[in-house]
Amino acid sequence: MAQLANDRHTPRLTLRRWERSDLDDLALIYASEDVARYLYWPVRDRGRTLAALERSIQRPFEIVDENVLPVAVVLRETGRVVGDFILRWINNEHRQGEMGGSLHPQHHGKGLAVEVYRELLEIGFGQFSLHRIVGRCDARNVASIRALEKAGLVREAHFIENEFVKGEWTDEVVLAIRKAQWERREADERG
Repeated sequence: MAQLANDRHTPRLTLRRWERSDLDDLALIYASEDVARYLYWPVRDRGRTLAALERSIQRPFEIVDENVLPVAVVLRETGRVVGDFILRWINNEHRQGEMGGSLHPQHHGKGLAVEVYRELLEIGFGQFSLHRIVGRCDARNVASIRALEKAGLVREAHFIENEFVKGEWTDEVVLAIRKAQWERREADERG
């Protein structure tokens, strides 16, 4: 069974397992209206954040049987958690994955999500041999869509009013990249 190493590094970030000591940083992320706006749940209080953190800690840090790989995103400069991301294995037979996440609003617009997504693609394709990885976004979340595009995903679908979230119908944009596309992009970047 494949396991993800505890720490993965990008130029500015460390991706690692969640720890109970991350509660304060995670609570700051999910207390933000800007973060909750495009999520399925409202702003979380400390108790709900603790419950979510405990679920993430209890998950095996591996991708099997439609599991979710929860990832704490730490800004290396400060050592603080600035994001909560996932890589989900959604289909064993077809080797399909999905990724997504949230950053603290103070760190929006700095390219950090792109770094995280690129590392999750490396993990999904390089370590777990996924065939295809998707990202799904509320269509109003232009910044997240752009981050996924910068990471190499391409828009495949725009579903009109396909989800009823927080009392309103919302559109959804689906982006994806296949392993062969990712490998070509990686080879092009290496020169």
